[in-house]
Amino acid sequence: MTSASTPSHRTTRSALPHRLPPGRPASFGDHLRTWRQQRHLSQLELAEEADISTRHVSFMETGRTNPSREMVLRLCDRLAIPLRERNTLLVAAGYAPMYRERALDDPALAAARQAVELVLKGHEPCPAIALDRCWNVVAANRAAMTLLSRHVSPEMLAPPINVFRLSLHPRGLASRIANLAQWRSHLFERLRQQIQATADPALIELQAELLQYPAPAEAGGMVLGGEMLGVVMPFCFESEHGMLSLISTTTIFGTPVDVTLQELAVESFFPADDFTTQVLRTLATSADSNGQA
Repeated sequence: MTSASTPSHRTTRSALPHRLPPGRPASFGDHLRTWRQQRHLSQLELAEEADISTRHVSFMETGRTNPSREMVLRLCDRLAIPLRERNTLLVAAGYAPMYRERALDDPALAAARQAVELVLKGHEPCPAIALDRCWNVVAANRAAMTLLSRHVSPEMLAPPINVFRLSLHPRGLASRIANLAQWRSHLFERLRQQIQATADPALIELQAELLQYPAPAEAGGMVLGGEMLGVVMPFCFESEHGMLSLISTTTIFGTPVDVTLQELAVESFFPADDFTTQVLRTLATSADSNGQA
C-alpha cells in the first residue's frame, strides 16, 4: 500500500464530466469520446499518446472501426481510466470484463483485508477508517468509532456511514468543526477531483446532495493576509474534552488489479498538537478499562 498526504492531491480542472448520450446504449465510440473529452484531449493528442493515427481514433469514435481488445486496454491506460470503467469499455467493445470486483470479505482478498486491518489497528490510539469509492466507511478502528459514537447522533451512524455526509450534515459533525468553511471547501475540492478522474455518477449524485446542506459563513480563522497559515489543512474538532486538531494521510494499494482494491482507501488521522495527543491517549485508556473491543 502507498500513502500520500491528503492536502497533496494534484489539482485538476473541476468541470463536471461530459455525459453519455441519453436514450440508447452507449457504444464503445461514445465511451471513448466521452473519456477523451473528460481528459481535455483532442483526437490528435490522444492519437499521439496511444501511438496510432488520428484517423484510427476518429473511426473508433464513429464506430467505423472495431478496436481490438489490446487497443481498448491501451486507450484505457493512456486515458488513465479506472478499472471499473475499463470493464465498461471492454463490454461496449464486445469483450468480456477483465477486472474482478469482489467483496472485501472474499477469500481472494484475505491478504489485502489483513493489510487494511493491520493499518487500522496499528494506528491506535489515533483514528483511522477504510473507505470505498463513494466515501462510505467499510472498516474503522476503535479510536475512530469511539470519537464518532460520543459526538454524533446514532441515526447518523447507521450503515453505510458516508464521511462526507457525516462531516457536513447539520446533524453530523458540522456544528463541531471549528474551521468548517475551510474544511468544507477542502472536501468539495477532493470530491471534484475524484469526479474529474472517474466520472462516477454516484459521486456526482453525492456532490449534488452535499451542496444542499447549509453552507457556513466564510471564516478566516486559518487565513492571514490572503495566505494560508501552517503547512497542512487541519481538521479542528470541538470534542467533549476540548478542541482537537487532526491532520490526515490517505493510503491506497499501489498495484491493484481488482476493482474493490483500487477503490479502497485508508484515511489515517494524526494529532496536530500535544493536547490532541493526550486526549486520544486518554480515550484509548478509557476504552481499554471499559473492555471495549
